[in-house]
Amino acid sequence: MADILTPFVYWAQTEHQITLKESNYKVTARQVDFILGKKCPAWWPRLTSQPQKPSWLKIDFDKWTSEDLDDNEEEKRDVCSDYPDMYDKLHKEEFGYRKEDFKKVYLIIYNLCQFVGFIYILTVIGIMYSRDGPASMKETYIAVGNAMKFIQLIQFLEVMHALFNYTKSSTLVTFIQVGGRAFILFTMIEAEPRMQTKPVIFYLFLIWSTVEIVRYPYYITQLLKIEISFLKWLRYTIWMPLYPLGFLCEGIIILRNIPYFEETQKFTISLPNSWNFAFHFPSFLKIYLLIFCLPFMYMLMSRMNQIRYKKLGKSKLKKKYL
Repeated sequence: MADILTPFVYWAQTEHQITLKESNYKVTARQVDFILGKKCPAWWPRLTSQPQKPSWLKIDFDKWTSEDLDDNEEEKRDVCSDYPDMYDKLHKEEFGYRKEDFKKVYLIIYNLCQFVGFIYILTVIGIMYSRDGPASMKETYIAVGNAMKFIQLIQFLEVMHALFNYTKSSTLVTFIQVGGRAFILFTMIEAEPRMQTKPVIFYLFLIWSTVEIVRYPYYITQLLKIEISFLKWLRYTIWMPLYPLGFLCEGIIILRNIPYFEETQKFTISLPNSWNFAFHFPSFLKIYLLIFCLPFMYMLMSRMNQIRYKKLGKSKLKKKYL
């Protein structure tokens, strides 16, 4: 009768380290395979309780992994990331400027031009106010209206930047922001001369320009990989008082324009017409104020708040500025 070997092994792991659901064994003609399933991912200091394992116990080194081996494993090196300056220099000498450089230069020029434009608007209305006081408010649109319209039209490039991955911004959110401003500027202000002399235009242009003279320099520093902590904090903080004030000014402009458009019937399509279609623009403005204005403001401010905590973090804010 053949002898039946029943070796006994004291494993170093207990039921707290091994899960029976994933542990099993398989008997073959020349060996018995034991598969021990870990209850949670962790490194085991040893397999058996005794330092010297039995001579008949063999380890499948094809599946063996060690913490030391992983730590000492040589990582793959990349010359582009290890020596970026040298790589850029050699690439420039051989092939000229890279495509990324053209995109970077273009974005820097764009942001710089927009910054200069809004600085110009702030300077003009500031000089007028310091010279004439509140009486200068009714002349705001006459003085800087054309400049604001030009800058606003150029801002539609930001939608294309997001669409073609020049920037990481959301295409939809960027389009809503730029389109909303264009609607206020061209449809509410430019189309109604009586609104152009109201003091709210002064406050609206002041708020828009203040936001942008912080936003565009911050983008330039990011493109140049320059970290200015105060500018970063200002970029993600200044919107908190200015965005609600901007929405308030836009709401006042729409509300004040409703009786004007009721009177002039501008942008209103009345029946009968060849399209058999009617559109009452003052009613659209009322619906916009009641349904779209507040939800859009909440969506935009919630998104900005999420970005603020992502970029700054609550602990960083307390440490640096409190």
